[in-house]
Amino acid sequence: SRPSLSLTEIEGKLTLLCDAKTDGSFLVHHFLSFYLKANCKVCFVALFQSFSHYNIVGQKLGVNLTVARERGQLVFLEGLKSSVDVFFQTQEEPHPLQFLREANAGNLKPLFEFVREALKPVDSGEARWTYPVLLVDDLSVLLSLGMGAVAVLDFIHYCRATVCWELKGNMVILVHDSGDVEDEENDILLNGVSHQSHLILRAEGLATGFCRDVHGQLRILWRRPSQPTAQRDQSLTYQYKIQDKSVSFFAKGMSPAVL
Repeated sequence: SRPSLSLTEIEGKLTLLCDAKTDGSFLVHHFLSFYLKANCKVCFVALFQSFSHYNIVGQKLGVNLTVARERGQLVFLEGLKSSVDVFFQTQEEPHPLQFLREANAGNLKPLFEFVREALKPVDSGEARWTYPVLLVDDLSVLLSLGMGAVAVLDFIHYCRATVCWELKGNMVILVHDSGDVEDEENDILLNGVSHQSHLILRAEGLATGFCRDVHGQLRILWRRPSQPTAQRDQSLTYQYKIQDKSVSFFAKGMSPAVL
């Protein structure tokens, strides 16, 4: 049976998106579009691309990030722009990326405080949003900026305790797999986040190389702790083709172009 992504099934869960020798960012775009259409409150920590990039792709997928941000549904941290602001800030309050100004990269507490403040419930008579969601693209960037894997895992742990357990929301994290390159810190991060994840989506290139009609394959590991041991983990593999406004998934060898 094919795992579904219904709102009730994925509530309070951590999803890990990882890629090896391919670009898995299309998964982030589709999760963002999915949650905005589901009327969720979204905090998006974007460390890899600009707001305009995500907005252009989002419009192709049927969502407008500018409108979502203006009405308070989307809280967006633009890492590329904020990283410059950190060095010229004059306010006393710590910046979410405050560690960039420190001689020895410390902790990510200011970034966690930003996430918690962005997703905290608003005291009002009616609930405007279905539930909170944290998206991070791309967690591996924090390693390249000097943070240690343990510090990044601590950040994920506190976010998970707040977003998934306390607020009953979801987290979607993109991490790059170092692949054949020896990168101990990245391996620690990937293994640590994988251990905590309920759903792991791994985007990979084809072993046979480039193909015009099949862009890669997606390995899915679906963990259900509440199910009996024999049914607890489900593993599926699909191949995919990225189109202008969608992604087509199909079983191995079942591409429409092949058939």
